[in-house]
Amino acid sequence: MKSITMATVAQHAQVSKSTVSHFLNGRYGHMSEETKQRVENSIKELDYRPNILARSLKQKTTTTIGVIVANSLHTFSAQVIRSIEDICNQTDFHLIVCNADNDCIKERKYIDMLRAKQVDGMVIIPTGHNEDIYNDMVQSNYPVVFVDRILPNVSIPSVMVNNEMASRLAVQHFIDMGYQRISIITNEIDAVIPRIERIVGYRKTLKSNGLTIEEDYIKALEIKQVQQGVKELLALDDPPQAILAGNDLTLIEILKYLKNQNLQIPKDIAVIGIDDVSFASFFEPALTIVEQPAAEIGKKAAELLMEKIQKEDKVDQDKIHRFEPKLVIRNSC
Repeated sequence: MKSITMATVAQHAQVSKSTVSHFLNGRYGHMSEETKQRVENSIKELDYRPNILARSLKQKTTTTIGVIVANSLHTFSAQVIRSIEDICNQTDFHLIVCNADNDCIKERKYIDMLRAKQVDGMVIIPTGHNEDIYNDMVQSNYPVVFVDRILPNVSIPSVMVNNEMASRLAVQHFIDMGYQRISIITNEIDAVIPRIERIVGYRKTLKSNGLTIEEDYIKALEIKQVQQGVKELLALDDPPQAILAGNDLTLIEILKYLKNQNLQIPKDIAVIGIDDVSFASFFEPALTIVEQPAAEIGKKAAELLMEKIQKEDKVDQDKIHRFEPKLVIRNSC
């Protein structure tokens, strides 16, 4: 079957190739309505599809970016992806989303695949264990922006929330509500800076309020171990009165355990989660959470990447862009 080219469309519509090109690129300024209609009808009749690869080779851009997230199950990741997609839609870019599952080998394969497809840049929530490949992108001036992570030995701009503030808002609210024995459960640390910062914020807030820091109340666990961790906390001789969940997946596991044990929130134990979850407002009781401005974070990351792709000098490779979290008070503490 003969391939349909721009020249075929031009011949069918009885116009020049440049007129078809202008039509495809939305440049109608000096084109009559009758010409526009002829070109549009020809495209439909011939079922013409522009050759994206050929256009990419000519323009030296694929108008495509890649997004690699550490775990797509996180509400935060989904919200960031949606916000990046909005920016891509406005700028006529395409998006390829990859989920690394917190696996550095899988992440490396995705980075290699995206670069092989010649995407113009990437937004990455990195696993943190591929410093060599991150630095290779830096050395080759490849456009890349991190979200929710800082790597001390990698000069890539990062966009993230103020994690210490996120913990501070939650712990201070517990204290203001009369709770003194406060626990924090987060994912395993594994050198992930946000998790470290949230524990630091927890410690600082207890200390500034004159409360003792009980090491047994601090747990950094794999998600599958969280319910066992809650069980161990509540079995202590002096169990916590309140638990801060370090992220949305941890919060879900805490809620599952409490429900299975018929424990009432906040009567038996108070709960606050960092990260918004879709059911927070209609859970019974409605959940107090610390909300990350994920949409703003995603938007900023996409804008920075576009600036880097367009080679604007104002992008600072080492700059960390911090956004402030918000405490949403409901009835779980």
